[in-house]
Amino acid sequence: MTATDAYAAQYADCAWVPFDFLEAFMRRTLEAAGVPAEDAALIGEVLIESDRRGIDSHGIGRLKPIYIDRIRDGILSPATTIEVVRERKTTAVLDGHNGMGHVVSVKAMQMAIDKAREHGMGMVAVRNSTHYGIAGYYATMATRAGMIGLTGTNARPSIAPTFGVENMLGTNPLTVGIPTDEPFPFCLDCATSITQRGKIEHYARMGKSLPEGWVIDAQGRARTDTEQVLVDLTKGLAALAPLGGPGEDLGGYKGYGYATVVEILSAALQDGAYLKALNGFDEAGKKIPYPLGHFFIAISVEEFIDLERFQAISGDILRQLRASTKAPGCERIYTPGEKEFLAWEHRKVHGCPVPPALQKDMATLRTWYGLEVAFPWE
Repeated sequence: MTATDAYAAQYADCAWVPFDFLEAFMRRTLEAAGVPAEDAALIGEVLIESDRRGIDSHGIGRLKPIYIDRIRDGILSPATTIEVVRERKTTAVLDGHNGMGHVVSVKAMQMAIDKAREHGMGMVAVRNSTHYGIAGYYATMATRAGMIGLTGTNARPSIAPTFGVENMLGTNPLTVGIPTDEPFPFCLDCATSITQRGKIEHYARMGKSLPEGWVIDAQGRARTDTEQVLVDLTKGLAALAPLGGPGEDLGGYKGYGYATVVEILSAALQDGAYLKALNGFDEAGKKIPYPLGHFFIAISVEEFIDLERFQAISGDILRQLRASTKAPGCERIYTPGEKEFLAWEHRKVHGCPVPPALQKDMATLRTWYGLEVAFPWE
């Protein structure tokens, strides 16, 4: 079996759908839910970019459960009002007023890039935002501008601290994008937990059990029952393990530490909410907004060195890593951003895989909003 065949095999029960179709469907659905047309187009672009990169946990699969359902529940504003709370030459603080996280985040990273272009570096913090999709989208906004980009966000409580079992910290990605001379930038975009809720949702859509070590219960025991884990994470009866796993033996304290760094930078710089204040419920158990915080940093490479020379060195480092000695039975070493590039090389020809559970969600959205659309799998 070739690598291409193996890649396709994992999506055996999926319909392969053109990206243009999916992006247009998301845009129409968001507009029907009250999102302004310009914002809907931007959000669709962020979400479809996740699917293009093979990050199925954060693309169209999240359209209904994360965005549309929350708009319908009244805890996410479809129209985004952005307030500049404070601004200096190299910094700013924005308030997203519980609107669409993608909209305020694109503005925030663009502000950071503009400040870096003028002053060498820029950092923008955001409060009262919402889920902003893949963090790598914003980091690579910077790489396209010839800059180093960093971003992080807190999230609803999911991770238990080392030696604990209570979900306190969000999955809290710390994401870095670096321009190179290769066809794709270096982009490290991952949670500070072993996995994240979106990946568990993807496993649920695929009908798969979780690997042991991803999730623990209140007694510290491993959980693999995907569907119930999703319920119990919300109830506080299960928690994600930090990178390295529970305990210290495999360095779980490192993932816990980095998650805490992101929590502080996502909340303390902008006087935002944190930890249990992000659980999405009030004291009476009523659903309320998730007032997330984000931060965005852009660093102009040319303040340090010629951009082409920097890209050449970065690329050479990555190529030497990939060319290093492989472990027995392993055919390839990857560098961050490479698998996403390879996913796009396959998907730009074949389209995006849509599993049966996601097909059902899309059919529900079509019915809710009376959209006149025929799905390719029908």
